[in-house]
Amino acid sequence: MTETTPLAELTRIVLAGIRNAGKSSLMNNLFGKDISIISATPGTTTDPVTRKIELGKLGMCAVTDTAGLDDEGTLGSQRMEKAVERLDTADLVLFVSPGDKPPAAKELELLGILKERKIPYIGVLTFADRQADDRKKLFFPAEKCISMDNTKTDTQAGTAAGQSPAGSPQLSRLLQKMEAMEKEISREPTPVEGIVQENDLVLLVTPVDLAAPAGRLILPQVETIRDLLDHDCAALIVKERELYSTYTSLGRRPDLVITDSQAFHKVAADIPEDQKLTSFSILFARKKGNPEYFIKSLKALASFPEEGKVLVMEACSHHRQADDLGTVKIPRLFRQLAASRAQFTFTREMPEHPADYDLVIQCAGCMVTQKVMNSKIDIFRDAGVPVINYGLFLAWANGLLPRALEPFPGLADIYTENRI
Repeated sequence: MTETTPLAELTRIVLAGIRNAGKSSLMNNLFGKDISIISATPGTTTDPVTRKIELGKLGMCAVTDTAGLDDEGTLGSQRMEKAVERLDTADLVLFVSPGDKPPAAKELELLGILKERKIPYIGVLTFADRQADDRKKLFFPAEKCISMDNTKTDTQAGTAAGQSPAGSPQLSRLLQKMEAMEKEISREPTPVEGIVQENDLVLLVTPVDLAAPAGRLILPQVETIRDLLDHDCAALIVKERELYSTYTSLGRRPDLVITDSQAFHKVAADIPEDQKLTSFSILFARKKGNPEYFIKSLKALASFPEEGKVLVMEACSHHRQADDLGTVKIPRLFRQLAASRAQFTFTREMPEHPADYDLVIQCAGCMVTQKVMNSKIDIFRDAGVPVINYGLFLAWANGLLPRALEPFPGLADIYTENRI
């Protein structure tokens, strides 16, 4: 099992602003050590730098230092694009701005982006040791602003690895301001949130095949097990081959069975038809994406064009085996059940022309945040392209809808109401 919290599960804090605003100095002060290079030369920070840290009530966070939004030249433009991309992943932005200078054009643009996208932010006015510019004092709302002298660092004292920077009065005030923003930070639902109760018995079916990583479970399984324990449930784990004998020998009926989506057919055959059943991937359809849009998009399977275009999207890099789910099993099932001459494209990046496709089939998305996933889904939705995820497709292919949605309040109703 993984021994560290995945980046996708951390509160993401992004430091953004123009060049030489003091972002890297703030990054170093937060960590109590030199993380980013500091220089008076504009454009010193190039690619985003991300590190993990425990920050009080915010818990474990991923803090990212970005390049200046006013970077110049060809490379500067690319750095700016990467910095702006990070805003879509941010739960909280520390908008770092030199307090002794008037608002720059790029700062006005950034403030507009944050307001338009409704991204929580705190304005950090740096260089508080200098004469403040009156125009900058009015730039941020008072309740969302703090002044700091970033030249006074605590890096020499150091901060214990991964711990909050409690020693500095300035940083303590900043941390208090960040904690006060906690209610504005949207949280993903946990895998089994709202579908289990204390003392429930949940049976997990986890196949171990060529695609399974050596010596460990895949991330959705690990997160689900931990979440069941956090909900004071009992988790019983079996492979699909041992399911029938284990299930029939139990003295108590499980409250829920959760399976790998690839084993849907066998699992459904080995348990009673009225046993509550779903899959890890469907848990993550709700946790990481837009389950309502996924479910409504299932309509596309009923009348899919014979030579329609399907985009299979994955959120992470992994070594593909001979019988890979996304590139082999799903296309094979799709051609058998939906359209025999469907054309498939496989990608880990957003396509240049999203509207070129008739359907997107997305992986569970365990390595990205819900914000990142939904930003991609929104692009396809705006282009009129339906999107489903692996688990929902496999549930449909195995005739297990709406059954696989019934454990989730409201989701089975969406399926029924849309007469899919």
